[in-house]
Amino acid sequence: MSANIHNGSRKDINGRPHIYYDGYWIRYYAPPEETLAAKRDLLLSLTRRTFHHTEPGINTPGNKAEAARTSYEAEQDPARKRVNAAMLAGALFNRATDIFTSIVDLESQGIEVNQDNELMRECSECFSEALELGKQVRHPSGHEGIDELWGEPFNVFTHTIASYYASRYIKISQTMKAIDDIAERIEAVYERMPSFAGVGHIVREFAKAARVECEMMKSDPDFFVNWPEFVAIKEQLKAFHPAPPAGISALARVQLQRGCRLLSDGTDLIYYMAGVRVPMPKSKREFLEHLNDFDLDCQGVGLRSG
Repeated sequence: MSANIHNGSRKDINGRPHIYYDGYWIRYYAPPEETLAAKRDLLLSLTRRTFHHTEPGINTPGNKAEAARTSYEAEQDPARKRVNAAMLAGALFNRATDIFTSIVDLESQGIEVNQDNELMRECSECFSEALELGKQVRHPSGHEGIDELWGEPFNVFTHTIASYYASRYIKISQTMKAIDDIAERIEAVYERMPSFAGVGHIVREFAKAARVECEMMKSDPDFFVNWPEFVAIKEQLKAFHPAPPAGISALARVQLQRGCRLLSDGTDLIYYMAGVRVPMPKSKREFLEHLNDFDLDCQGVGLRSG
């Protein structure tokens, strides 16, 4: 039936507006009016969100951009230079937001600033360079896959607010698919092991709560219902301990411990994806590879049924 539904279709589900993209009905929020002030507010909100979901220490003030650049250009050690690149990206990001805020203030005083103005050009250049350097920025966990998140403010600056909202729904649908792929594979692997009985059901519930977390704005009153559920299920999965079968071998016991670590890692990855609303493809691929290796290794140690 979903094949006959066009992207952008809308309907109410349980009294809440939803919009359809690539197999998923996503909570719909109407974009604000297209004004410079609204764009500024959205940029500021996305700036806070971006730094919240990136590694610590890179929220460099915009007025420190030149100092950050000097350190970046002087650093020779590759690992340290990556961090310097992230710090410079943060400074350029903040400078661009500062400039745009000043432009809005000028507009509010009746001073028109057109697209060819020097301030606009510098703002665009800062965002562009920050976007390129943002490939060096990592998630607080060390995972990759957040350059899409880093690019959201630049997307708002260069496009309309409405087009940003549309791109947001596309990214959310991709993230929901990645969450479901991971959850379904975890369930398929662990449901064949009696020691992990019940995990599959918990993971399904966690994926469901993660999809809602992914689509919901924090200003939505329903956030106060879903967030506690999402966190509680996560804690339940992180605390899960398998029941070792009688006469278990030392090798099988090692595999059970490995299974606990992988379950915890998968839980964290779904949690991260829901928070940043990007599919994190490299991290997803690496996790599924580890899970497949674990599945194969469990075949010969008596942990699998069937």
